[in-house]
Amino acid sequence: MNTPDRPAAVPTGTRSPNSLSPSRRGVLRAMAALPASAVLLGALPGTLGSALAAAPPRGSATRYTIVPFLNSTDGTVNVYESDDATDFRLVKASAYTPPANRIRDASIFRHSNGYYYVTYTTHTWQDTSTTIGFARSSDRVNWTFLYDYTVPIANLSRAWAPEWFVDSDGSVNIILSCSTAGDQWIFTPYLLRATNSALSTWSSPVALSGIGANHIDTFIVKLGSTYHAFTKNETTKYIEYATATALTGPYTIRRTGNWAGWGGTREGAALIQLDNGAWRIFFDGYGDGSYYYSDSYDTFATWSAPKRLPSISGTARHFTVLKETVSGGVNLPTNVTRSFRSANYTTRYWQEQSALLNLPVVSSTSSAAERQASTFTVVPGLADAGGYSFRNAAGNHLRHWDFRARFDANDGSSTFARDATYIARTGTASGSVRFESYNYPGYYLRHYGFQLRVDPTDGSAVFRQDSSFVPVNPL
Repeated sequence: MNTPDRPAAVPTGTRSPNSLSPSRRGVLRAMAALPASAVLLGALPGTLGSALAAAPPRGSATRYTIVPFLNSTDGTVNVYESDDATDFRLVKASAYTPPANRIRDASIFRHSNGYYYVTYTTHTWQDTSTTIGFARSSDRVNWTFLYDYTVPIANLSRAWAPEWFVDSDGSVNIILSCSTAGDQWIFTPYLLRATNSALSTWSSPVALSGIGANHIDTFIVKLGSTYHAFTKNETTKYIEYATATALTGPYTIRRTGNWAGWGGTREGAALIQLDNGAWRIFFDGYGDGSYYYSDSYDTFATWSAPKRLPSISGTARHFTVLKETVSGGVNLPTNVTRSFRSANYTTRYWQEQSALLNLPVVSSTSSAAERQASTFTVVPGLADAGGYSFRNAAGNHLRHWDFRARFDANDGSSTFARDATYIARTGTASGSVRFESYNYPGYYLRHYGFQLRVDPTDGSAVFRQDSSFVPVNPL
């Protein structure tokens, strides 16, 4: 994918130029297929909004977890995690293999009892599949099979892609796509509600009203009193958008066709809210074998051009994303001066040179002017006090412009504040930090040719090393 100067969905006024197989039924009938979706966002999916739209507190970190089945097999799942929802790294391969049948479309959430649960499709796409599976873990890595549940729908042919949805009243729900023997490839979204805290008994299935048959992979997000549904139309092969004031509907389909610019032959939508407040959608580009993401800053009205997920695109299949705030993050003191040493070129430091930020060799024997140009004041982020901004001796702030890191005077605009704010992520070396652009998620301060730029992560170890810096006492 090309890298545009600006994501299509950057908030109004944001000017920084540092942006960022057959259809299911054909696949269903002839080749592979992926199933449904619902929700699962953060610690309390369903009660979303500003509470999840902030940099993690000092000493804490954001963690995104996925448990996908693989393009190569639907007999097991891997566990991956990420601190930015872009660069997912393997935590454990073959972390869970069910005692029988298959595991596809695993959806993960953390219950109020502290345990992690997955629910999943139990059979491959060719087979009749009237059950959904459940497993539990205390650590997201080691899983214990719980049970297979027979979905009580008359003449059921297939129950696919069960997805957790925790509503704002605390109820735990599953949304899944079901078809009957009359037409095994025409799916309708249904809701199951847990009737006990052990998640072992369920209400009778209720069809979601208004979305209609021949829709699959329905994923729901609740904001305020409105339920927002993203669902694949199996006739057009586009992901559509609908809203309702009740979880079971009736839903009104608001957007159809290629309304978001994602293209067709897309399915398996899943959404999470990023630390800067943007919404990110993930979906399977089953037609070209890639996994994509796209961001919105205006509550789903417009979206950035889709980009392939680095590292796991082409490997991972149909997943939802669990967002948590966990301990062990960066705690960089503010209102103090620091120098920043490259983690992989340990004689080189940040230094301002003609307003641009570069990475020359600097030492205690360098001139006073060079050492001063390599010393910066760390302050709370201009756009988010949980993030960080950096001032030089003249009082100018480090911001990104045309992919370059540079120092400019603060003009007081929200655009400048976002350009000059970075979210701290743990670096590759002990004590090192990576600084993610606040308004371009997945873009990091990194050195390239010993110049500091804001570039998109490619998921490689080299990129992580090039974007890791160690804060030290001023030179």
